[in-house]
Amino acid sequence: MPVKQNALVIGRQPLVEALQSGKAIDKILLQKNASGEVISSIRKLSRDHNVPIQLVPVEKLNGLTRANHQGVVAFVARVQYMDLQQVIDHVVSEGASPLFLMLDGVTDVRNIGAIARSAVCCGAQAIIIPDKGVGALNEEAMKSSAGALEQIHICRVNSLLKAVDTLHLNGIKVFTSEMRAEENVFELPFTDPCCIIMGDEGKGVQPHLAKAADHFFKIPMAASFDSFNVSVATGIILYEAMKHRMGK
Repeated sequence: MPVKQNALVIGRQPLVEALQSGKAIDKILLQKNASGEVISSIRKLSRDHNVPIQLVPVEKLNGLTRANHQGVVAFVARVQYMDLQQVIDHVVSEGASPLFLMLDGVTDVRNIGAIARSAVCCGAQAIIIPDKGVGALNEEAMKSSAGALEQIHICRVNSLLKAVDTLHLNGIKVFTSEMRAEENVFELPFTDPCCIIMGDEGKGVQPHLAKAADHFFKIPMAASFDSFNVSVATGIILYEAMKHRMGK
């Protein structure tokens, strides 16, 4: 699918200005071996704003635009990324109990869109994603979410494990699924401030991340099949959370 030119920032100085102004950027494609003072500034700004950089051959950039890209092309984000602590403070200040999602390795943008849709419908306030290893929040993700991605806080972090630490410091419990867990999803203390980690369907949640969780749970199934699709599983979990909270 061709990329709309207004969805790109093309050239070195335009990208510096975009980053300095706080414009949301999904990722930066940087030509291999690109160098110079402005490139150094781009690298620093990308670190400051948690924007991932991908090194690519010039042919990749030429395939995206015919303009003079100077070895740099960036994708404009469709959503405004938020700081996790600021979102926690905002949710708590409104008198709500945090119900967050964390996506670990979920790369299919249609799944991300469907997850966002369920999150908004069930009252979750935020989705936490890593700056690398997750599907881009692009046009297809937006379409799959039916606009939900624009109605929920999206927090992009450079370390999911550090994000878990931030959650714990704010009294937010972390739940993750485990096929061999003894606790069922409907037994979780969803009325407490909590964050649910959803992992890649193949690999699941990374072990070091799962180890930091407060509760391990399973979704009981009637048949001994493989597992639910990640967006379906997320919908089930969030609906249970909503039932608990409505009951309270």
